[in-house]
Amino acid sequence: MRTQVGIIGAGPAGLMLALLLRREGIDAVVLESRSRAYVEQRVRAGLLEQWARDLLVEIGAGDRLQREGMVHDGIRLSCLGRLHAIDFRALVGRTVTIYDQKEVVKDLIALLIERGGEVLFEAEATAVDGITRDAPAIRFRHGGAETTLDCDIVAGCDGFHGIARPAIPDGVLTVYERGYPFGWLGILSESPPPSDELIYAYHERGFALFSMRAPTVSRLYLQCAPDEDVERWSDARIFDELETRLGGSCALARGRVLQKGVTPMRSVVVEPMQHGRLFLAGDSAHIQPPTGAKGMNLAFADVVYLSRALVAHYRQGRSDGLDAYSRTCLDRVWKAQRFSWFMTQLLHRFPDETAFDRRRQLADITYLAGSTAAATALAENYSGLPLA
Repeated sequence: MRTQVGIIGAGPAGLMLALLLRREGIDAVVLESRSRAYVEQRVRAGLLEQWARDLLVEIGAGDRLQREGMVHDGIRLSCLGRLHAIDFRALVGRTVTIYDQKEVVKDLIALLIERGGEVLFEAEATAVDGITRDAPAIRFRHGGAETTLDCDIVAGCDGFHGIARPAIPDGVLTVYERGYPFGWLGILSESPPPSDELIYAYHERGFALFSMRAPTVSRLYLQCAPDEDVERWSDARIFDELETRLGGSCALARGRVLQKGVTPMRSVVVEPMQHGRLFLAGDSAHIQPPTGAKGMNLAFADVVYLSRALVAHYRQGRSDGLDAYSRTCLDRVWKAQRFSWFMTQLLHRFPDETAFDRRRQLADITYLAGSTAAATALAENYSGLPLA
């Protein structure tokens, strides 16, 4: 097989890149190790920054998004029994949209296939060769046969545990990483959310997040140990703890629990995000705590930058965009990491914290609630910094 750009991974990054390239007449083939059904049902958070929502509409993948996406003007901070509003629309003129990542993936797959794009499901990439030469190749298994995809460029969009990042030789990459001494116990509940906006709650017993997936379906999270045994948490115990951490700031409806699980948290950035003709995007290159809601948005930003560079490469013979890809992406990535860390340390309880730390957190929250300048900085970062 032969194409111009070989893309490993049919997540948001890989699919968006394929669509952006197809729009510009650049050939690409997407290889995905899982089945289409698995990919379309894979549960992930789904919050879109304003520009990312606009991008989906612009490329033609926004019909369902515009009908079903839940637009939010801001967030609420819950602390000491009070709700504090951070109004993004009023502060920076932008909003965010709740729309499940699996629904985004469904829309992108359907559009890519409709436009004649090539996606091979159950095609497991096993090796990437020749990335420092002019003729890289991706070896993969599909339909019981070993096959090679020859290409000009390889885009590694296959997540942190994929094969793309390890294809870069030892000594080339620097990995920046930090773990967190907690995770999130999350449930999907058949109940209306407690507010029309997301609630980020600070409480002496730990952080809680009150989100939604539909007007009658809530997505709720509790800070917990990273290795928490979910079987120890009955539905009643979870709702009791959620009510406690809301601190009486608003009422919480209870409902049938549809899903339950624990998500560990970590921060990872690899530098550079490119080597030779291999370019990393999305979780292949960076992971951040979900507190800042940056995962899918950063993945889209990466491939917007990469698609621009590839268009200049194929249309004008320019290499400056490709050469600067890592530097351009990492500027945004580190700003997103900074914001995700800010939100995480603002609202979570740390095992080694002191009374001073707790008082400082409360001062941060009350400062945000009372300062237009501080609230504007949060709104700007949360709703999405402009693309370079």
